[in-house]
Amino acid sequence: MKRVLIYRDSLLPISETFIAAQARALRSYDPIFVGLQRTDPCLPLEFKTILLTDKRRIQSRKRSEFLIRLCLAPAFYTKLGRAKAELMHAHFAPDGVRGSRISKHLGIPLIVSLHGYDVTTRQDFKTKYAKLWKEASLFVCVSEFIRRKAIEAGFPLGKLITHYTGIDKNEFVSSAEKRVPGLVLFVGRLVEKKGCEVLIRAMEYVSRQAPNAHLLVVGDGPLRPALSELGSQIKAPIRFAGALSPEQVRYWMRKATVFCVPSLTAANGDSEGFGMVFLEAQACGTPVVSTLHGGIPEAVRNMETGTLTQEGKVDELADAIVMYLTQPKLAAEHGARGQLWVKERFDLSKQTDLLEDIYEQVITQRS
Repeated sequence: MKRVLIYRDSLLPISETFIAAQARALRSYDPIFVGLQRTDPCLPLEFKTILLTDKRRIQSRKRSEFLIRLCLAPAFYTKLGRAKAELMHAHFAPDGVRGSRISKHLGIPLIVSLHGYDVTTRQDFKTKYAKLWKEASLFVCVSEFIRRKAIEAGFPLGKLITHYTGIDKNEFVSSAEKRVPGLVLFVGRLVEKKGCEVLIRAMEYVSRQAPNAHLLVVGDGPLRPALSELGSQIKAPIRFAGALSPEQVRYWMRKATVFCVPSLTAANGDSEGFGMVFLEAQACGTPVVSTLHGGIPEAVRNMETGTLTQEGKVDELADAIVMYLTQPKLAAEHGARGQLWVKERFDLSKQTDLLEDIYEQVITQRS
């Protein structure tokens, strides 16, 4: 079986279950995860893993990047050489920069997945990525939106393809158990682009129209203190659960009446590349309320599997949530359509087979 190195600077943030799931679904390639260090908290990795250091301090990260740049980590590179991998797949453009030094040292081709902030945040792309543009064999865009943004940023058109990451239909399923009446679920990092503030403000109106409405916020991040304070001022039941395990997230996706992450464009341009959580919620039969933003319209079929509103519009968001909370038949209909949509278009097994075809093409072209 051929081997592929899956590269991420820090392995592996708990929000990146899709990277682990994609690796797990590989059938013709044996995945080996490679990184500078473990992140904290991190997902448990059942794969073979090669780390430059077991330390998690920021100082260790900076030192690790320096060693990688100068190829001054002989034990690390020896382990990588013994792996005899035929390809490296890095996630996110900044990681691709450091991954390219490793792939070049090993003499294997590199592909880089572009997910969102790496091509939407305002920055000097040419200065930062010009070398990567030359050295990477291919850039895999997680949505057509990201592909368009990559073109705007200057990424080489001939090296850009769109490939959707799939969902494991065996893990994300609906439940025969009754849903929690009035439960609105948010799952995501508590950062500006996720739009949690807009949702919290909308809940005050929602609770007046649907008295049993309550919001569960799953996730953590730098905005949690401010959002918690805002939530305490809103006349609506709002609970912050913090970061939960993947199993707990799936549980609440099956129990919620509505799933809502109203993403928006952050002040620095950061945007939602695609949004795997929207596929996960739909696979669980839960209708989605979100926004006409970034790659979300590629994940959610507006007025069929969910409802997409203008980003930042509290009143529109509230109306859409109320619609599902007060019309259970419509919520069930859109939920069922969402399950079928994800099953037909975003099955993890099928999508990973396509990814392996991409791997083969890159290796063949390099040889």
